[in-house]
Amino acid sequence: MKIVVIGGTGLIGSTVVTRLGEHGQQAVPAAPSLGVNTITGEGVKEVLQGADVVVDVSNSPSFADDDVMSFFQTSTTNLLDAAAGAGVGHYVALSVVGNDRLPDSGYLRAKVAQEKLIKASSLPYSLVHATQFFEFAAGIADTATVGGEVRLPGAGVQPVAAEEVAALVGKTAAGNPSNGIVEIGGPEVFGLDQWIRTVLIARSDPREVVTDSQAHYFGTALQHDSLLPGRDAQLGTTRLADWLSRK
Repeated sequence: MKIVVIGGTGLIGSTVVTRLGEHGQQAVPAAPSLGVNTITGEGVKEVLQGADVVVDVSNSPSFADDDVMSFFQTSTTNLLDAAAGAGVGHYVALSVVGNDRLPDSGYLRAKVAQEKLIKASSLPYSLVHATQFFEFAAGIADTATVGGEVRLPGAGVQPVAAEEVAALVGKTAAGNPSNGIVEIGGPEVFGLDQWIRTVLIARSDPREVVTDSQAHYFGTALQHDSLLPGRDAQLGTTRLADWLSRK
């Protein structure tokens, strides 16, 4: 089975390609650096020739509200059109747990718009919703830093190792379309402030994490369960302490 992985050189995509290859699939990475650009359309039709499955784990280079909305709408529209023309039988996309609960976030609004395009298309699809990756902790801290302090609310998070997200994406791509959503989170629940504080201390980062119930997360206020997966979510097995010890 030929599976084309859009964003196949990134954190998740490269691991998906490797895992699929190890399981005997013809996994083809696609990215602008490889001559496939979903915004301009360059190389998209060519790489999808003969593809059975498309996996979209690409991301916007800019998280500014207008930029990220334009990216996901343009990229997804071009991919869906090309996939339909190539006779692709399964469209898999990676998204975010809780995206539909947080409309004040420009990034999450864009992910909701992406999913609406996929659901409205004629293609069978599967959506994987993941919680925050352990690997995103430093970036979250950077965006929340004000005057040398990291200001974050204590809302619940259930972070997960990127490699476990990639494993589920690969498994989903190799399976039958669900025309629905599967969620994945980590095995432990933390406060957002607690998670980032733990990571910064482990990395000897001198910044103090200040718990601030009014602080926003990528442009939006959080309730306790805004970022938590549902009861039926699949859970990874890597605990934060184990991940930190490896890194």
